[in-house]
Amino acid sequence: MSGCGSYGPPAGSTRQAQAIHGLWGVLLWTGIAVGIIVYALILWSVLRYRNRSDATPPPQFTGNPPLEITWTVIPLLIVGVLFFLTYRVERYVQDVSPHPAVTVNVTAFRWSWRFLYQGSGKAIAGTPDQPPQLVLPVGQTVRVIVTSQDVVHSFYVPEFLFKRDAIPGVKNAFDLDIAKPGVYRGECAEFCGLSHARMLFTVKAVPAAAFASWMQSR
Repeated sequence: MSGCGSYGPPAGSTRQAQAIHGLWGVLLWTGIAVGIIVYALILWSVLRYRNRSDATPPPQFTGNPPLEITWTVIPLLIVGVLFFLTYRVERYVQDVSPHPAVTVNVTAFRWSWRFLYQGSGKAIAGTPDQPPQLVLPVGQTVRVIVTSQDVVHSFYVPEFLFKRDAIPGVKNAFDLDIAKPGVYRGECAEFCGLSHARMLFTVKAVPAAAFASWMQSR
């Protein structure tokens, strides 16, 4: 029961994560509603048509077109709506802005991370014993470009409800719009060797003015 201590995944600390969490809620409650209806109908049919000592054989028929159309169309409508909502959220999460406020190159290596802020030459590299901290502004679009210099890793921040593989020779780009300040735990989500569990980092989200001051101070 300890896994049921909260309502599903985190609410999300980015605009993209909030969209994902909203979609998850729609899928959850739609599934619950459909499940209740299905099991209620099963229970009703079991009780309504159970065998009785004085029962007579029920009328037999080969089909009921209106009923068959109904139970075909309604599921198709439900699936169609869920498909549209999923597609819309996926497009929103995958879209990248033509003019991000900040672009950070993230390079994964065994067993830590290197963050390079484009246009400034500022770089932060960590070690398994001293995880690096990625400082980002709140309320601005941040472009993150992930790659790896050795094996496959995965950039994962649970509070962002998002992860992206870091693959040698491949640059995977995505945008983040952080909604609120805070310090968020990050980790490698792809087993990459003996010290995989120590391949950690943090994301510190600060107001835009504080981020500008931080950039000038380093």
